Amino acid sequence: MTDEASENGFAVGYKKPPQHSRFRPGRSGNPRGWRKGVRNLGSDVKRTLEVPVTLSDQGRARRVSTQEAVLLRLREKALRGDARSLDHLIELARIFNSGAAEAAGGDALAAEDQAILDAYAARFAPGHQAQLPPGGAEDNGANRDG
Repeated sequence: MTDEASENGFAVGYKKPPQHSRFRPGRSGNPRGWRKGVRNLGSDVKRTLEVPVTLSDQGRARRVSTQEAVLLRLREKALRGDARSLDHLIELARIFNSGAAEAAGGDALAAEDQAILDAYAARFAPGHQAQLPPGGAEDNGANRDG
């Protein structure tokens, strides 16, 4: 092939296929494959909710995302007494505020875990005689019969 490459005036090798087998300009190597940036419903919803809109807040124009505007509108309707809006708002609060309650409970658990780790560190601290399990070495279950 090197003779052929030198005759045609181009190199053939790694990442340099022969001229006759290269893709033609404007042609893809996967003509029936997925197009780049194909949209789906999830990406469309996300993009739509990120688009800023202008609201009138106490006589001032304010730009917020569509998502925030929808939530503010839902809050207004719920405060005016719309039962369905109130149900939707409470359900959203239940879903997204449960993470805050779990995080608050996680601090107490972390304190208990820290106490266990401190006791373990004190037990095996340098200068402290660590008590080994029966058998004289750490028992990881490898020396057991059965």
